[in-house]
Amino acid sequence: MTEANLLLATTNQGKINELITRLESLPLFISSLQELHFPHVFPEEGQTFLENARGKSLYYSRFWDNLTLGEDSGLEIDCLDGAPGVYSSRFAGPAANDDDNIQKVLRLMDEVPTENRTARFVSCMVLSRRGKIITEIQEYAHGFITTQKKGQGGFGYDPIFFFPPLSKTFAELTADEKNEISHRGRAMNKLCAFLLEYLS
Repeated sequence: MTEANLLLATTNQGKINELITRLESLPLFISSLQELHFPHVFPEEGQTFLENARGKSLYYSRFWDNLTLGEDSGLEIDCLDGAPGVYSSRFAGPAANDDDNIQKVLRLMDEVPTENRTARFVSCMVLSRRGKIITEIQEYAHGFITTQKKGQGGFGYDPIFFFPPLSKTFAELTADEKNEISHRGRAMNKLCAFLLEYLS
C-alpha cells in the first residue's frame, strides 16, 4: 500500500484530534495548517457546509502537492430554520467561544417544547489534490437540543446535543462511542474505506 501525505485543512483543534484518531491506522503522514505555517487563510463564505468544505480543500490543495482534506460541519436546528448552520462556530459573534454559542442557542429555544427541539449535526468532507476534487462525503447525526448542558467531553455544541439511540448527549459519550456514531465519525468511516482503496 502506498504511503501518502495528507493535509488537514482546518484550524479547529477538536476536529483535528478526531480526524487524526480515525486516520492514524492508515499509511498517511498527516499535517495541519498550523504545522505548515500557511501564509493565507481561506475565507469561509459558502452558504452550505459542502461549499465551505470544497472551498477549503481546493484552496489549500493549490499550495500543497499532496492530498488535502477539507471538512466543514456544524449544527442545524429545525425550529431555528436551520441555524446556526454554517455560522456554528461563530453563532454568538466572531470572537465567540463554545459556551457563548451554546448559551445563545438555549436562549433562543427557551420556550420550545421537547418535541420541537429536533436538530442534526452535519459533516461534509472533500478530498482533493492539486486543485482537483477526488471525492466528497456527507453524513449526519440526528437528535434533540437539551435545555441545559450535560457531560464534560467533546467540543462545540456536544453538551446540548442529545442522541436518542444512546440516551446521552455527545458530551457524555466516550471518544470511541462518539467516533462510531457521530456525523464526523460516519463520514470518517466512509473516508477511511475510500482511502484504503485509493492508496492500494
